[in-house]
Amino acid sequence: MSDDAKRKRWEQATAWPGIGASVVFLIAYSWTILQPGMPHAVYLALIGVLGLIWVLFLLDYTVRLVYAEDKRRFVRRNAVDLLSVLLPLARPFRLLGDLGRVPLLRGNTASHLRRRVLIVAGSFVLMFVYVISLAVYQVERYAHGSNIRSFGDALWWACVTMATVGYGDYYPVTVTGRLLAVVLMIGGIAIVGTSSATIVSYLNERTQHLRQRHQHETGQQRADEGSDDG
Repeated sequence: MSDDAKRKRWEQATAWPGIGASVVFLIAYSWTILQPGMPHAVYLALIGVLGLIWVLFLLDYTVRLVYAEDKRRFVRRNAVDLLSVLLPLARPFRLLGDLGRVPLLRGNTASHLRRRVLIVAGSFVLMFVYVISLAVYQVERYAHGSNIRSFGDALWWACVTMATVGYGDYYPVTVTGRLLAVVLMIGGIAIVGTSSATIVSYLNERTQHLRQRHQHETGQQRADEGSDDG
């Protein structure tokens, strides 16, 4: 068996356990942030779970990289997986790649592609806002001069920033918080661009379809009139 076949076999065997581990990671991470007054034993247990899952992420990526025949191509095509090893918080975004397994989203037609883009983009927005809000809340809530003191404040700030409204009622004061704000801004621009392109593509396709339908009906009507005259 070739190394590439071994890699694919490994990926098939670890796909669903990896999805489950990503969900558990997101839940455990959220728990540690949203309930700061939890018993110390519970906190240590959650940290242990997060550490164990990170080790599994590292093992999974290492095995797949070793088995990959074209390692450079593997690294390029699995940037999210590498990011999840360097920054475990990015691992939940790997879940979005598995949406393609849903039968409703399969297919290579323009409508299937558009549907995939809309659903993946919508899921990415929700995940992106939630994860950034958690991270900003973690670094800002006890910072000197901070005005983001609750998770609700962090969510509101993230939504306002993503929408480029910028009320200015909430803003990060720490260096980490501001770096996360930059990431959120860049992500917002990319999402708005993708959504706009998808809408324009849909309108163009719909307009072309209506134009062809009108031309067909007009031609059919003229043919019927010609037959009646004859």
